[in-house]
Amino acid sequence: MAALGKIRSRGVTLIIIIGLGLFAFIAEEAFRSCDGIKGEANQQIGEVLGKKISVQDYQKLVDDVTNAQKMLAGTDNLTEDQLNQLRDGVWQQYVQYAIIENDAKKVGLTVTDDEVNNILKDGSSPLLQRDIPIPQFYNQQTGRFDYSIVQQFLADYDKAINSNPQMADQIKQSRDLWLYCENQLRHDLLQQKYSMLVQASVLSNKAEAKLAFKDENEEATIQCASFAYSDIKDNQVKISDDDLKAKYDELKPAFKQLFETRDLKYVAYQIKASAADRNALVKEMNGYQKQLATAADPAQVVGKSNSQVPYLGVPVSKDAYPQDIAAKLDSMAVGTTGVFESKADNTLNIIRLISKQELPDSVQYRQIQVTANTPDEARTKADSITKALAGGAKFEDVAKRYGQQGQQTWFTGKMYEGATTMNDDSRKLINALLTGEVNKVQNIAFDEGNVIVEVTDRKAMKEKFTAGVIKKIIDFSKDTRTEAYNKFSEFVTKSTTLDQLQKNARKYGYTVQDQNDIATSAHKIGQVGGSGIKDALKWVWKAKEGEVSPLYEAGDNDYLLVVYLNKIHPQGYRGLDDPQVKEIVKREVLKDKKAEMIMAKLKGVNSIQAAAAKGGKVSTVDKVTFASPAFVQTTGSVEPALSGAVARTAQGKFVSAPVKGNAGVYVFQVVRKAMRAGAKYNEQQEMQNCAMQSMQVMQGFMNDLQQQAGIVDNRYLFF
Repeated sequence: MAALGKIRSRGVTLIIIIGLGLFAFIAEEAFRSCDGIKGEANQQIGEVLGKKISVQDYQKLVDDVTNAQKMLAGTDNLTEDQLNQLRDGVWQQYVQYAIIENDAKKVGLTVTDDEVNNILKDGSSPLLQRDIPIPQFYNQQTGRFDYSIVQQFLADYDKAINSNPQMADQIKQSRDLWLYCENQLRHDLLQQKYSMLVQASVLSNKAEAKLAFKDENEEATIQCASFAYSDIKDNQVKISDDDLKAKYDELKPAFKQLFETRDLKYVAYQIKASAADRNALVKEMNGYQKQLATAADPAQVVGKSNSQVPYLGVPVSKDAYPQDIAAKLDSMAVGTTGVFESKADNTLNIIRLISKQELPDSVQYRQIQVTANTPDEARTKADSITKALAGGAKFEDVAKRYGQQGQQTWFTGKMYEGATTMNDDSRKLINALLTGEVNKVQNIAFDEGNVIVEVTDRKAMKEKFTAGVIKKIIDFSKDTRTEAYNKFSEFVTKSTTLDQLQKNARKYGYTVQDQNDIATSAHKIGQVGGSGIKDALKWVWKAKEGEVSPLYEAGDNDYLLVVYLNKIHPQGYRGLDDPQVKEIVKREVLKDKKAEMIMAKLKGVNSIQAAAAKGGKVSTVDKVTFASPAFVQTTGSVEPALSGAVARTAQGKFVSAPVKGNAGVYVFQVVRKAMRAGAKYNEQQEMQNCAMQSMQVMQGFMNDLQQQAGIVDNRYLFF
């Protein structure tokens, strides 16, 4: 009872303690939930039509396109600029498809599996050439896509997964590329259907066709008196704030901004090689020139030099070399150049041309791989195969005896000319294919075994070069970079405001530059890109107006950068307080005021002679049609309004009212008006032309749909 009494006496305290405990528990769960939501939001790269896309899903799309691009280009690496272009392309394609798919669902448009299969089986659709550019899936005889080859390839892949995992891994890249291409085909089919539906909604009629024919072919010759706005000085025109406000309200739709942008001021300093750095490289290159000229194996010298151009040791087309090297190869004889500079890429270069030959760029061949327990056993087996083939045995029969198909395959320069390395076995095989005679069997010995090769066809003969190239950037040294970094760092430390930034830039010998209206899709600040620029761009979108960034290292480790955030332009309408908007509005008001002044002067003018007496510059303007804006030489301007006024004025008549144009005010008299010589009316053709023109206008519908799609692009946070 005593215990109960104590509990009762402290009831209020216990309730408070329990309440705090429950609150802490609930708060902890709430914080966890918020953290989870925040973490999920931080992984969202964007949004379209209310649907969020995660960075993982977007990266998967980018990886698919990147792998496809690498495989089709025959390269293992893409530059930063190429990757940025791919990412932008993937995003734009994703946005466009999401919008079209959403709109297509509303009207019941879909793409079925049967439709895709029918196109694949037929093999003639232009979409296949664009969406499935995989040479191995095309029939070499017909040049057309062959779905049976794909089916056999996929069946072989499925079998290899269980029976030969190593082989499956080797062809997985091709299989993934096929799946990507097939999906792309499905997307393009839906977009094609949607486009056809839109086109079907555009109609033309006979009345429109007749009017369009008249607008295009009725030509007029006029005597025109022009009064240019530029003849009136701007300080002769008085402009009030009310004038600006009224004109802004009239033009306001033109100032709509679909997404937020920002204006920057920045200093970017590029570190360059000093005279001492350059002299040291010249000395090094002179040494390499002597070694390369006499080397028995150029690969060793080129490799030791860390040249930007790898030595493959096989004949390649000149397009496989950088442009400056290719230009030299065209005219040089076999031998070695001296050290020469290429200003285009800031390099010093040496070329040793080993051979120049006319060789095929496409070779069709078949092969039998010969393996055994030891290389000697493989050699013996290969010799017996070679003798059997020389004795008249069929290649396919011998291949099947050794568990191989021996099918014919095409080998092209594109498959190896972009390689960054080349081992001796690969060189041996490529040289054998390029130089081998048609229908002649070759027995090629490799370290691990032999390959029996027969070239069956050679095409696209072109000049090919075997050359060793040493290309090295005229780069700055570590000491030069340290000196430049310390100086720029000191400048940034002392520049925490815009005034200080501008003042100190002059003192340190730097230049402050402007970049206006930068968007989240930007990959550069000015001309400065590279991986380091990403941090600077993230700062731009987190900073407030008037802030100065820390020092950033960007470019190819050769740029130092500091940024000042000058202005934020939010999504919506730009105001009249925006300097760019105000300048546009002011120009339009000036034009209106000057037009009023000129028109007041022209009151009562009823002839070209009277207009000339008022100071008009008279000229003849020929071939004026309603459909094509007139060009007036005296003002140097295209004037659509003048074309419209001429169209409604009869031959011999003087215009009843002055025409306000882009560059001046005009009065005119129609001297002659007639149909263009040789013009013949074709009703069907004109109706088609009208429909096509309407379609061109309607192409902007995608922009309208995008404006309504609620697009959010946060890619700058990740890439």
